[in-house]
Amino acid sequence: MTKTPNITWSFLDAFRETDFSGEWPTLPEMFTITTKRFGSRPCFTDFEGENGAKQTLTYEQVLSKVQTLANWFTANGIVKGDRVAVTGKNSPEWATVYLAAMFAGATVCPIDYALANGEIENLLNTAQPRFLFVDEEKYAHFADGDFSYRVYSLSPKHTDSYAYNLASEKDFSEKRAENKVTESDLAVILFTSGTTGTPKGVMLTHKNLVSDAYIATSRMTLYETDVFYALLPIHHAYTMLAVFIESISVGAEVVFGKSMAVTRLMKELKEGQITMLLGVPLLFNKLLAGIMKGIRAKGAVVYGVIRLLLAISYVVKKMFHVNIGKKLFRAVLEQANIYSLRIAICGGGPLAASVFKVYNEMGIDFVQGYGLTETSPIIALNPVEHFKIESVGQYFFPWMEMKILDPAGDGVGEVCVKGPMVFQGYYKMEEETAKVFTEDGWFRTGDLGRLDSEGYLILAGRAKNMIVTEGGKNVYPEEIENAFQLYTDIEQITVQGYIADKAHKSEEIEALIYPSEDVFKKLGISRQGNETADSVLAHIKQIVSAVNKALQPYARISKITLLEKPLEMTTTQKVKRNYKR
Repeated sequence: MTKTPNITWSFLDAFRETDFSGEWPTLPEMFTITTKRFGSRPCFTDFEGENGAKQTLTYEQVLSKVQTLANWFTANGIVKGDRVAVTGKNSPEWATVYLAAMFAGATVCPIDYALANGEIENLLNTAQPRFLFVDEEKYAHFADGDFSYRVYSLSPKHTDSYAYNLASEKDFSEKRAENKVTESDLAVILFTSGTTGTPKGVMLTHKNLVSDAYIATSRMTLYETDVFYALLPIHHAYTMLAVFIESISVGAEVVFGKSMAVTRLMKELKEGQITMLLGVPLLFNKLLAGIMKGIRAKGAVVYGVIRLLLAISYVVKKMFHVNIGKKLFRAVLEQANIYSLRIAICGGGPLAASVFKVYNEMGIDFVQGYGLTETSPIIALNPVEHFKIESVGQYFFPWMEMKILDPAGDGVGEVCVKGPMVFQGYYKMEEETAKVFTEDGWFRTGDLGRLDSEGYLILAGRAKNMIVTEGGKNVYPEEIENAFQLYTDIEQITVQGYIADKAHKSEEIEALIYPSEDVFKKLGISRQGNETADSVLAHIKQIVSAVNKALQPYARISKITLLEKPLEMTTTQKVKRNYKR
């Protein structure tokens, strides 16, 4: 194990007992402290001004809006423990409602805006909020419905109910002081499902979220001059903590992205001068595929020279900790509007080591992190100065514990953790909560992995997805899927076991593949054509064959199933593994 990382949150000591009295500040206390430190600095930015113009609020301006709305909440009967729901696109209004509800003593219930209205209603029936704040596309449905909660707007198009227009002439600061939350109070309930039945709500306290935000900085130094890009949905634990809460913990700026459309993404990356880009594998794979396509278009000689320079850049960076890639490939990075990036972080799923490496070769400090909604979510992060491309990060010792439960001969077992960021349980689901904790209090993540001697976690896959072959070998679908991440001819690939021999019930490896449009362009056919199946299958088989050669014999794909339609994805762009086997 390496030496204990530095404590980066020692500045809190100057505010202890004056601005907060617990071990950790609450989220309202955190935001107040940050405003005292960096009040005139940019806080919330979007591109919703006239003709897509950039508009920014400082920390002092945001705090004023938060306190005004919090006062309105109290004037309208919100008391400690009540719930306020919010669902919509990423926006300063969304974040203001989130903070204001907590300033008023409430628990926030962020809801996935991509869900169907019926699914959102199901979550709201479980959460039972007093108020719902919703974006313009779904506003009419909820505002005109017969629900127990009062409905308000995140969009200025509905003036009377618009979040920024809600105010009370009377000052309820004394009443708000009575409802002040403590670090042990619930901050949020995050729902992991919107389907019918009883949704699973993850209960996270102020201590869970705030401790995780500060402890994560022990592996990565953040600055008030950083600019975070909230591109992935902010209701998700990953963006909520690693972008939104992380930025307001250090006084950084948040740029709210509402769409992953390429033209808008490029505009916001460039004009926002983003320094911290957090995304999922799909985002970084597509971005890199575009960059490499542009390089290949320059011809074989240029491509060969650039590949050589990339290799040299990586060796210099790893051996001498000198980043020459940023200068060597400045033109390439500027073309992709990512030259301003200081750090890129991939989470929400494992990224292929080859992708990880290329970004670092080009001069981007690119690392991976790991976590779950139940752990607030971050519990491992690669330090920029000592990253390992095969790892999702180093766990946060000494502030938390991590162990591998029942490791096999290769050291792989279930990842278990203890620490201040571990959730309080599932909302009104005591039996479900008990199932994910060991008798001595360790949270069982359901992920399989191993730890190296320095506390770096190398993931293998989800325990429930593991395939056991006839020879008793464990195969992890995620590891096979990762090998296809740079093949642009495959839009989706999902690996599963299938029964090849019913008599012996032996499992082999099947790949469900949804080809990308690139395949059809190369073959000169349409996706709907009669000649599609055989020619596309032959093309895909060539790719699978190439990947199979690099896999262990027992892990090789023996069956390919082409999909006519893509499988359903989560909001963090992971395939929902609810297909029939």
